[in-house]
Amino acid sequence: MAQASGTRFAIGIATSGRREILKTLLPHLARQVRRPDEVVICAAREDDVDMEALDAIGLDIRVLVSERGLCRQRNHILRNVPAADILLFLDDDFLMAPSYVDETERIFVSEPSVIMCTGTVDADGITGPGIDISEALAIIDRGRHDPADASDDPQTIYNAYGCNMAVRMATVRTEGLAFDENLPLYGWLEDVDFSRQMARHGKIVISRRLRGVHLGTKSGRTSGVRFGYSQIANPIYLVRKKTMSLRHASVQIARNLLANTIKLFTPEPWVDRKGRFKGNIRALADLLRGRLAPQNVAALE
Repeated sequence: MAQASGTRFAIGIATSGRREILKTLLPHLARQVRRPDEVVICAAREDDVDMEALDAIGLDIRVLVSERGLCRQRNHILRNVPAADILLFLDDDFLMAPSYVDETERIFVSEPSVIMCTGTVDADGITGPGIDISEALAIIDRGRHDPADASDDPQTIYNAYGCNMAVRMATVRTEGLAFDENLPLYGWLEDVDFSRQMARHGKIVISRRLRGVHLGTKSGRTSGVRFGYSQIANPIYLVRKKTMSLRHASVQIARNLLANTIKLFTPEPWVDRKGRFKGNIRALADLLRGRLAPQNVAALE
């Protein structure tokens, strides 16, 4: 049932190959000050979700199954929340502070011009070896004692961060918006593409009152070669599509090429720099041959 505001709030989670981390994090959704009205999980396979564990959580949880691919799975969620006013997309390894849903609803209700909102990531394990659940809980607890300055919150931004981004579903439905399924598998930069589609119709904001930790779980991710190819192919595709500026794309490509080259012989244990570098080179070769396309990753190892 929707809360007193009359707003129906749904959480959507696309998942693949992360059964245990999903099982660990789902109970924390029930600890939100403002509980979501429903949680919709879209899995690539039925055994990605421990169905027996869902009953004990105490939330309205539906499980859908779709062909693997972040964009495909998120689109399947979009099509299956017909009553939702706000839909919050979460990665299956994102842990929210208890006030996150309540503060998100407050922003959407109080600011009609906001059509997309993302939170402040207190720690992001994607840039390192990952963060375990106990450490994430401690980080969130410390942040609870550091109130945000409301004077300039929320702030307008270029794009939301895909691990935690909420959308006003009226805009999505009216404009017929969807994630671009030409960005396959991990769908890198799908958040930029979807954000810039949304930005044509209202404001995208970030709030310091929405806090969470992205664990950066390494299991179930795209191979190094495929991801390296996407690091080149996806931003170029989005520039051609006009949902990413040439400046943003150039910075992304240059930064990744530089990192993969410099760290090729001294890679971090948690990053396949050799695979990413190989994927970068394959993409640049395809660019020169006029064959570059995000979908080409399907044919790579």
